[in-house]
Amino acid sequence: MNTGKSKGPGAAKAFGRLLRFYRERAKVSMERLGLETGYSKSQVAMIERGERKAKGDFVAISDKFLGAQGALLEVAEEVTASGVAAWFEDYLEEEKKAAGIHMYENHLVPGPLQTEDYAYAVFRSAVPALDDDEIEAGVVARLKRQEMFFRAPSPLVTFVLERAALTKPLGGKDVLRKCLAYVRECAELRNVTVQVMPEDRETHAGLSGPFILLETKDREGQIVYVEGQGGRYFLSEQPDVGVVFARYSMLRAQAFTPEDSVRLIEQVAREL
Repeated sequence: MNTGKSKGPGAAKAFGRLLRFYRERAKVSMERLGLETGYSKSQVAMIERGERKAKGDFVAISDKFLGAQGALLEVAEEVTASGVAAWFEDYLEEEKKAAGIHMYENHLVPGPLQTEDYAYAVFRSAVPALDDDEIEAGVVARLKRQEMFFRAPSPLVTFVLERAALTKPLGGKDVLRKCLAYVRECAELRNVTVQVMPEDRETHAGLSGPFILLETKDREGQIVYVEGQGGRYFLSEQPDVGVVFARYSMLRAQAFTPEDSVRLIEQVAREL
């Protein structure tokens, strides 16, 4: 059966919902399905949320075990590795049309500033481990986000990074050095600003962790995107949105100036 629908994260979401429907109809727990298929409970949950593609005999075993009569097998044919988790799909739709994109990161170089080799190192660090096709698709999708810098009309893109994000040698020192050179290159674009946070600050506005702020196309709306260990979510209502935007303003005030930040990035690269 060919539904004609787009493949990738949308199909992964549809498969996950269908899997959950048949599992709940059969009154089978995620733990039980995991035992039957050789997956953990968390892996089953990720498949149901559309975050991971089912591998091996998972679909065939699940279809038979849950009495789906071939329905899971049919939908699974539409699922391909797109490199974008289902939960990230909604964010990317907003990012593509945003007039302002503002990111605070404390652990690694943000996705749009990553080089290909650095992105590979990030995806290879995933736990549980990703399959090769998932890594490949993830890198392609991540590099595609760099189009934000050059689209018309140009969005205003700003970054505040902790110095630790610039010194963690993911993939090795040479990979990091080349990534820092790319960050430096992006910082020269007229619509991009990169600032680095000093390590010795005694007060810090970003202790709650990384986040992304988006200004809508007409600049009349604002959205906050937060991603963590336990999940990810949007904030779009006041006063929550205003609080996070105020926090980001304070982070920019606490960080080095863009000029001093560029000099620091160059220094870190030289010392690798």
